[in-house]
Order: sequence, then C-alpha cells, then structure tokens
Amino acid sequence: MSSGTTDDEAILRGVLDRWKAAVDAHEPDRVAALFTEDAIFQGLHPYSTGRPGVADYYDSQPLGMTADYRFLETRRLADDLVLGYLDVEFSFTDRPTIAVYLGVLLRREDGEWHIGHYQVSRLG
Repeated sequence: MSSGTTDDEAILRGVLDRWKAAVDAHEPDRVAALFTEDAIFQGLHPYSTGRPGVADYYDSQPLGMTADYRFLETRRLADDLVLGYLDVEFSFTDRPTIAVYLGVLLRREDGEWHIGHYQVSRLG
C-alpha cells in the first residue's frame, strides 16, 4: 500500500506509463528520453549513467519483452523529487517472466518529470 499522496502516484504513473509503452514497443531511445541527462541506471546488468546507457540497455533486450508494474510505496521527498517503489514483471515471448522490485526517483526539471535514478532488485 502506498503511503504517498494520489498526486505523487499520478506523477509517477505519468512517467511510468510512457516508460512501459516505450519498453513494450522496443523503442530504446524513447525509453531513454524519459531519464535525466545524468541518470543513474541499474537494470539487471552493470550500471550506467546518462541516457545513452539506458538506450543501450533497452536496445539489448529481446523483442517482445513487456513490462507490467504496480506501486508498493510512493514518497514526496521534496517539491521536485518523487520516489516510487514498485513490483514489476517483465514478460518475454520465449522464456519465463522475471519479477523484480524497482526503485525510481523522479526529478522535475523545467516543469517536466524525468527518472533520475532507476534501480532493479531481484530477490530470491
């Protein structure tokens, strides 16, 4: 259950719905555009910083991979920072679904929200 406000969840959903759509469509540059220029990105491979690393990561993912998420927690850390903790399932056409936890930190810059930190954890 989320301890943040519905406004915080709406901010997160606005960015993460676009993230999901770009991931599902296998459009790595569109995914990367949702991140800050200096984003710290940690998927299931070594971390990277910046949009090029995000684009490379998603470009390396198999066609047909899709993402579904649900919020576990949200927090407003400051006026321009929103934290989200999510349960995410990545589904594939040729292998079992991978369930992960995802922490994201959204930062507002020039009136737009972008992902400044993205970290996946795979427990168990």
